[in-house]
Amino acid sequence: NEGNEYFKEKDYGRAVAAYSEGLRRRCGDAELDAVLLTNRAAAHFHLGNHRSALNDAIQAKKLKPTHLKAIIRGALCHMELKNFVEAIAWCEEGLQIDSKEKKLVEMRAKADKLKGKELEGTFLGTQTDFSTRRKCQGRAVMGTDCSVNIKLVLEPSDEEEEVSDGLAEICLDGFHSDSATGAKVHLDADGNLSWPVLFLYPEHEQTDFTVAFHENSRFIDHLMVMFAELPPWDLEKKYLPNNLELYFEDEEREEMYEVNPEHTLLQVLQHERYFVKAGTPTVLVFAKRSPFSKKYFSGKKVHQL
Repeated sequence: NEGNEYFKEKDYGRAVAAYSEGLRRRCGDAELDAVLLTNRAAAHFHLGNHRSALNDAIQAKKLKPTHLKAIIRGALCHMELKNFVEAIAWCEEGLQIDSKEKKLVEMRAKADKLKGKELEGTFLGTQTDFSTRRKCQGRAVMGTDCSVNIKLVLEPSDEEEEVSDGLAEICLDGFHSDSATGAKVHLDADGNLSWPVLFLYPEHEQTDFTVAFHENSRFIDHLMVMFAELPPWDLEKKYLPNNLELYFEDEEREEMYEVNPEHTLLQVLQHERYFVKAGTPTVLVFAKRSPFSKKYFSGKKVHQL
């Protein structure tokens, strides 16, 4: 319910955090978990995290194969990622459940037209698709003084949205997002900013969300809090604060930048190749020297800050 309220307010970052907290409770109800995953997918979608949204849709469909909203969400994600063949497959799967579902019928036709222009896009090892590939509508520079140079990518979306309100399947539809801004950036009395920040874990297809990351705080300080206890998905016990590597991606050049955990958020945001999308900085997290990370970065150009 809390996630749905944030979603209605277009506060998608906090919606992600609320749905994630619901999933962490491990209620044991597969149908409710499917609803939470589908709703989190919708929030991720508006933040521009289409790969994370797709992962949630996949997990929701596994829990409840007939969950039409999860199928629609997965198809939309494939469309955004330009995986048109996969989008067609998801549409056809949904149309077997409801042959008259308007969104799927229209999407199926659109994907069929575009599949000949399908762009190559993979997940494990060749290309990171967590954030949106939609063309930027404009860039703005914001700051509290002339020394701050933080580049924002503004990506408005006019997708109609709906989320599920628990098991009753009450649709909260009719919401339109003029900008996928996510959670709000806050300015304190000293003129410093606190940002909502998403941490993505490609190896486990998981996410974490920090509502207020002060720009002068170091990444290591947040990691010490976030990983004071091992996450339940870290079965190999690799995700320890001092055993983590942080990166951000320069999508335009398809290059990666390693972030020094001792650096502050502001130091990273001021980097000339860092662009804040949807009002929410994003960082990728890997376990050091893991086989997954070696495979992931194979063939990629990696810079150190």
